[in-house]
Amino acid sequence: MTRSLENLTKRRRTGGRGRAYRGRRAFERDGYAVEPVVGAVTKRTFRERGGSSSTALVTADVANVSDKSGKTTSSKILRVKKSPANRDYERRGVITRGAVIETEAGEAVVTSKPSDDGVVNAVVSKK
Repeated sequence: MTRSLENLTKRRRTGGRGRAYRGRRAFERDGYAVEPVVGAVTKRTFRERGGSSSTALVTADVANVSDKSGKTTSSKILRVKKSPANRDYERRGVITRGAVIETEAGEAVVTSKPSDDGVVNAVVSKK
């Protein structure tokens, strides 16, 4: 998936179209968005600039859930109840940061970014 070269194709002061003075570099390439859903755990590893790597969570069935006292347990994810990021994510069951998920430990709010961190961390919501 490619994006336009935002800063390379600006308009001139006169309003005319500016031409990109070079092509896209390898580090400017863009990939498809990873939208983690509920399912058996699968991860995807990406090579990043400088040779480092990052792990994205594609599907997850467990979350590290912390309670009020600070005790953390691994709990099974049942479903995504609410997603403030996007209403469509609720319907599709996409796990994002801030999403309210239903777990065996109760309702929890996701505190990690599963597509960046490669893990689902959550805190039991007050009720």
